[in-house]
Amino acid sequence: MSRFLFFGCFMVFIILMLAMDLGVFHKKDHEIKTKEAFIWTCIWVLMAMGMALLIRFRAEWVHGISSMEELLTFASGTSLEGLIQSGMDFSAALDVYRKEMANQYLAGYFLEESLSIDNIFVMIMIFVSFGIDKKYYHRVLFWGILGAIVLRFIFIFALGAVVARFSWILAIFGVILIYSGVKMFRDKRDEKIDTANHPVVKFASKHFRVTPDVQGHDFFVKKDGKNYITPLFLVLLVIEFSDIIFAVDSIPAVFSVTTDPFIVFFSNIFAIMGLRSLFFLLSNVTDKFWLLQYGLGVLLCFIGFKMIGHEFFHLNISTVASLFTILGILACSVLGSLVFPRKVSES
Repeated sequence: MSRFLFFGCFMVFIILMLAMDLGVFHKKDHEIKTKEAFIWTCIWVLMAMGMALLIRFRAEWVHGISSMEELLTFASGTSLEGLIQSGMDFSAALDVYRKEMANQYLAGYFLEESLSIDNIFVMIMIFVSFGIDKKYYHRVLFWGILGAIVLRFIFIFALGAVVARFSWILAIFGVILIYSGVKMFRDKRDEKIDTANHPVVKFASKHFRVTPDVQGHDFFVKKDGKNYITPLFLVLLVIEFSDIIFAVDSIPAVFSVTTDPFIVFFSNIFAIMGLRSLFFLLSNVTDKFWLLQYGLGVLLCFIGFKMIGHEFFHLNISTVASLFTILGILACSVLGSLVFPRKVSES
């Protein structure tokens, strides 16, 4: 299978799922309850694991690899190159490649999913600060995710091209991630957003007519022959803006476990597609997992040091070790929050 056909099939699948989501399963505006959110979270996790299995047994489809020469091209400069050149036949070398690609995908997926939790905190504060009715949350998040897919496609493949030519750029992102990680220990998650002075709101209000109140689930309305945007569209713009800021941290972080832009893209898309249901699942229990903020700070610092160590000290942490570290930090944060619940007086 050619890589273009594989990528095309993947995008068709994502588009079909999005169309079914809005046109069939969520055609009517309603508040997403915990049970529904849990079911959809499980569905998206299963789909993500299905992709991992596909890569594990058919990773060569990602780049259309059909010969040892092509395999060496994509393994060049990685830890796989030496193994593949050690006298393996094509079948054995391909199996090694499949395992490594699957591990990289899983590490990227769980890393992106973990960091997405911080984005959920931000989105909750955006909705609360703008006073949006919960029945409109899903519609805003749907179009927000759609915009995120387009923006991430551009960002991931552009960054992939830069990293392929200038590998040292990851060390710069490593410093940024360490700064972001340390900053998480100081940031407060219970502060409301100043909606009137938000730069996106100020820009939109200056260049467009904005209705004073939400107009149902509409983003645009027409009054007296004039076009207006609604506060719901402002919320969508603010969420898109926050996702761009978030992507500056999360996407380079995934490049720390794989420099293959296709694997980064696949892991990213499955993570953010499941972000909506995860949002509704966690929105009512975020206070219970109060240590997640600090766990994500540790995770960002780990990834940042990993990037810097690889570039300047030739420190190579295997994909499997990175995967278990990511899962370990996330598990400790969740379990620690449950074992040591935050006192009411501290919240």
